[in-house]
Amino acid sequence: MLATRNTKKIAELRAILAGLRAADGSGIDVVGLDGFPDAPEVPETEATFAGNALLKARAIAEHTGLPAVADDSGLCVDALNGMPGVLSARWSGRFGDAAGDKDRANLDLVLDQLADVPGPRRGAAFVCAAALVVPGGAEHCVEGRLRGRIVDAPRGDGGFGYDPIFQPEGESRTTAELTAEEKNAISHRGRAFRALAALLPDALVSAAPR
Repeated sequence: MLATRNTKKIAELRAILAGLRAADGSGIDVVGLDGFPDAPEVPETEATFAGNALLKARAIAEHTGLPAVADDSGLCVDALNGMPGVLSARWSGRFGDAAGDKDRANLDLVLDQLADVPGPRRGAAFVCAAALVVPGGAEHCVEGRLRGRIVDAPRGDGGFGYDPIFQPEGESRTTAELTAEEKNAISHRGRAFRALAALLPDALVSAAPR
């Protein structure tokens, strides 16, 4: 169970877990919250990515009785003392109503805040915490991180959020200019989910019926 209705996240986790089997030999399937329309929307009220990921995973595991995976992620800018951080999705406050407008308002605000910051001080990282909670059993939380820098102006049409202004280390392109496959191979979310996937087979044994 993935604690999201985001179809892109569900597809990504399914790809990461493809062919993976639990320690008892059973297969692992990933389902989203669409199959549980009464599942709660869990506010992200914690001060850390790990705290928010565990908060959501615990709530969904308790509601469904199934092992739950959840994540929280965002952009941490060195010159902004690690902000927007857990506030990444709502950094611009109430500006921009539609999702696309909100994304643009958020990244425009970051660019404005860095307008006088020289290139060497524009370091940043995408960070993702991914949590697994087994009802009555184990809890795990891992982190994926992608270092890079903030460019001067948006570039690229791919991805979402802050992708058009983030240039990964060793790349001349922003994450919005990478293909989906290239981005998933290095992304903070991909790294976190792959690390969590390594823990799933043993963790899910504790959730299997006796």
